[in-house]
Amino acid sequence: MSEPVQVAAADGASAEPHSGHGHHQGGVAAMAVGAIGVVFGDIGTSPLYAMRDTFAGHHPLPLDQLHLFGIISLMFWSMMVIVTLKYVTIIMRADNKGEGGSLALLALINQNVAGKSWSTGIVLLGVFATALFYGDSMITPAVSVLGAIEGVAVYNPAMERWVVPMVVGILVFLFMIQSRGTAKVARLFGPVMLVYFAVIATLGVISVLQTPGVIWALSPHYAVNMFIADPFRGFLAMGAAVLAVTGAEALYADMGHFGRSPIRVSWLFIVLPALVCNYLGQAALLSRSPEALQSPFYFLAPDWFQWPLLLIASAAAVIASQAVITGAFSVTQQAIQLGFIPRMSIKYTSVNAGQIYIPVINTALMIAVILLVLMFQKSSNLTAAYGIAVTGAMAIDNVLLAVVLFSMWKWKPYLSVPLLVLFFALDAAYLAANFTKIPDGGWVPLVMGLAIFTLLTTWSRGRALMRQNMAEGSIPMEVFAKSAHSSAARVPGTAIFMASTNSGVPSALLHNIKHNKVLHERVVILTIAIQDVPYVDPAERCTMKDLGQGFYRLTLRFGFLEETDVPAALQSANMCGGPFEMMKTSFFLSRQTLIASSKPGMALWREKLFAWMLRNAASAMEFFRLPSNRVVELGSQVEI
Repeated sequence: MSEPVQVAAADGASAEPHSGHGHHQGGVAAMAVGAIGVVFGDIGTSPLYAMRDTFAGHHPLPLDQLHLFGIISLMFWSMMVIVTLKYVTIIMRADNKGEGGSLALLALINQNVAGKSWSTGIVLLGVFATALFYGDSMITPAVSVLGAIEGVAVYNPAMERWVVPMVVGILVFLFMIQSRGTAKVARLFGPVMLVYFAVIATLGVISVLQTPGVIWALSPHYAVNMFIADPFRGFLAMGAAVLAVTGAEALYADMGHFGRSPIRVSWLFIVLPALVCNYLGQAALLSRSPEALQSPFYFLAPDWFQWPLLLIASAAAVIASQAVITGAFSVTQQAIQLGFIPRMSIKYTSVNAGQIYIPVINTALMIAVILLVLMFQKSSNLTAAYGIAVTGAMAIDNVLLAVVLFSMWKWKPYLSVPLLVLFFALDAAYLAANFTKIPDGGWVPLVMGLAIFTLLTTWSRGRALMRQNMAEGSIPMEVFAKSAHSSAARVPGTAIFMASTNSGVPSALLHNIKHNKVLHERVVILTIAIQDVPYVDPAERCTMKDLGQGFYRLTLRFGFLEETDVPAALQSANMCGGPFEMMKTSFFLSRQTLIASSKPGMALWREKLFAWMLRNAASAMEFFRLPSNRVVELGSQVEI
């Protein structure tokens, strides 16, 4: 079927479904607690494995004071520069009508730089960021839950063989409950994560009090000393140290749901201090007891608190996984709206919370996550794959930030250039260090990213070629209306023909008059236009043009975070000669069968791939919430 969606910009991303402008619904304190439960699950569970993998991972450092203090200094200042300065202080100022995320930022940029020679490259970068996000969505649940459940083997080595089955069981359960919605359970996320951060901070402080000299490791000169004394191993260790900032982009992505202030409050006053205390505590423990390297996170706990810590950490890992899964649903919805992914069945599990469930994505994620667990077996093996997805997305955000600073905010070079140099240098170093892990598993997110990038760009390009092909030789709607009025019988009722563009005659209308030789009293050519903003003002939802002879051209505009409920929008629009009554309205849709050809446009294999995606796209009837007993589909063949 033809695509009745008109794309105005590139995708916008948010790691949590939105319910309008949710950040206005509560006080800063309440929203800050909610943010802790969703935004900080990923970065909050990094202490489970970050320190361990730095000194016992694929490129281990010697466990001495030079490297121990150097890594703590590197982790602390990475959190300060990447998370606090880059994301919390600067990037979060670049919101798209309250929404954040690298692709919402891309949509914002598109409003200002569309048409420039380099804008296509910026769009492709944003699409690749989406692809990397899907890779992250697959790796995060696997590494987080594995890292938590491995505590069972730390406390009871005899149970090591049960770790992977337990992890698979937890993940299967987590994905199976998605269809039921998680609105009720999600209310506990904030308080549970608040307890988690309080616990890890307390354990860290207790350890630091036993070795207070470790606090000096926060000085930046220790990181510098490490790189001067041991530059090669220090560089390799950055591949593990970056795990301390995984999830930083989530702060920006979830800004639309919680608001800028609550996220900043949560980070600066709760999450950052807790993480710093815990990392310092782990360093203090390792300086006293090097044998604790098996799991410095779990060995921070006294004997009586070991199993409670395991339960708290496991709950935090599940919450982090849940946030990423719902984020994948949200990003997919936005990508569908903006024409980068075929239509999929979207189910709303909670009207009040605005939560969605996409069965295809849920199944694909579940299979991918379980395969990763079975392939890699241990979280230390998976962290090699984790870093590339994270650092790649951060590097892309730097490019988008550069466009914002120079093209939109018009910052002076003496302000913007030093900041960009700092961000690019740090992210490039982390990315380069993670490239050394490609043989150890770093290839996984690259392969995933390239595969998803190919699918996204193939769908976008294929739709553009289809619209171009269908527009060739089309006649103006005004001319058609005059000739059709005099040559076809008119029958009572309203016919709505959905069209992908605001020009020409929809193929369904041509086929209808060719085969049925009748027209309804009122004929409406309807185009759904997705805007590059998250929400459209209801006053700007509809525009109409009277073509005469009972013909109208109607455009309905939706934001990229809105549900495209066409009947609801029509019933609130009193235009086109009167109100719309669904029982007296018929919807005519065009269903195209694609024929791959050697015509210039796309490689033949991509045309076949696009044809397969087109065949498997969800019905427009379901996607646009059309009444099933009022829809007529008319087919045709198209070459691209």
